[in-house]
Amino acid sequence: MRNVTFAATQFASSPDSRANIAKAKKRVREAAAQGANVVLVQELFETRYFCQDQNPEHFKLASEFEGNALVDEMAAQARELGVVLPVSFFERAGHAHFNSLALVDADGAILGLYRKSHIPAGPGYQEKFYFTPGDTGFRVWRTRFGMFGCGICWDQWFPEAARAMALQGAEALLYPTAIGTEPAPAPPLDSRDHWRRVMQGHAAANCMPLVASNRTGTERGEAGEITFYGSSFIADATGALVAELGREDEGVIVATFDLDEVARARASWGLFRDRRPDLYDPLTKHGA
Repeated sequence: MRNVTFAATQFASSPDSRANIAKAKKRVREAAAQGANVVLVQELFETRYFCQDQNPEHFKLASEFEGNALVDEMAAQARELGVVLPVSFFERAGHAHFNSLALVDADGAILGLYRKSHIPAGPGYQEKFYFTPGDTGFRVWRTRFGMFGCGICWDQWFPEAARAMALQGAEALLYPTAIGTEPAPAPPLDSRDHWRRVMQGHAAANCMPLVASNRTGTERGEAGEITFYGSSFIADATGALVAELGREDEGVIVATFDLDEVARARASWGLFRDRRPDLYDPLTKHGA
């Protein structure tokens, strides 16, 4: 038996970065008090979601990975509380900029860096203006509590990303997120249920728990606004929701899984035994 408790936090971010960090640390502490071993905080929580608009001033928000003040501060809390903590941040690397995540182990050690692979571009989500597509490949880390893979937001819509992490030995999938309403000129669209279902499918198809942490609240950009729909959740290895937050809630959810039992169930289904990679060549091409 190897019980591991996962948590997702959810809150609204403000223009005050120190207040946002304090909010994140408060939620991490609440999760640890509820027994969490792994705590997931939402995407780019240090700031408001600046990608609504194309504004070169926002590049000033980025900082380097080495010696990153936010990562170091969150790593100190991870060490204090004994929790694994993925930390999402805006990275500057020379002339390039990335939407990145540092994986911090329960002793505060920074295990490595993942750079978001899939970069969206559309009304309200102008990420291609800011972020270079990630060059790290999909990452999985061995932590005190198990092997975990992390994607970032738009990555969560791609089953190939989840499967790549599973094939590298992930025992759970973690996705920090910033998603909400689709602003004009897009047609009215509420993707909340679609967003959930695609990730529930990743959990079920790979027979492993999945955690998604989204922000909430309404944030106004220069040309419009986005209302983030929260709804952070934890799914079990069959894809069933076992914990969730509402659209406007601020708080923490937790769920515990016996990862040894999940591994036995994963093996018994034969999903990895019966794979046919010799037939999957079309997956490496953009189209016929």
